[in-house]
Amino acid sequence: MFCESGVKRMANIKSAKKRISVINKKTAVNKRIKAHLKEVIKSFESNVADGNTSDAEKDLKLAEKKLMQAASKGTIHKNAASRKVSRMTKALNNLKAE
Repeated sequence: MFCESGVKRMANIKSAKKRISVINKKTAVNKRIKAHLKEVIKSFESNVADGNTSDAEKDLKLAEKKLMQAASKGTIHKNAASRKVSRMTKALNNLKAE
């Protein structure tokens, strides 16, 4: 959409205009999903920091579900989702061990 000089350019071809529209819609959806993931993960991390085991378990269950949904839709990579779930599970297990 932008060239090197910073001037906004619009596509002339109809299919390119449609692609721009579709990309903007998908970008909005992905941003919303990623923002929700960040909220859920922050909630989990704050519960772990406070030592709230029961709330942390609930948040982990929700976070795992949301991360895997995002991975299946292609919003984030499946290995990234698995890595985050693994780290969160490890943090919860460390909290339970204390």
